[in-house]
Amino acid sequence: MPAQTKYLSSRGQRALKITAAILGAYLVSASFHLMLGVMPFAREIVVVLSGISFFMVWAGLMVVGFLARNGWKLWALYLALTLIFGTITWILK
Repeated sequence: MPAQTKYLSSRGQRALKITAAILGAYLVSASFHLMLGVMPFAREIVVVLSGISFFMVWAGLMVVGFLARNGWKLWALYLALTLIFGTITWILK
């Protein structure tokens, strides 16, 4: 049975959600783990935990990306989070 068209996204929104889910989620995950790297923790522990948790955070943000209704808002959220984590990293460095 085909899906009802009222539940489907337009092609543009679909492309925005896919790129935000893949690229935007990667940027947020990377900037978050870079921020953890400059925190005053034991560097060996941060490296090991980042290697394990990077993929889980990225996959979780990808799921959130595909659940969103608006691709523009999703990109704005992911870019804002990336800038916040990057700014904290820059200040602490």
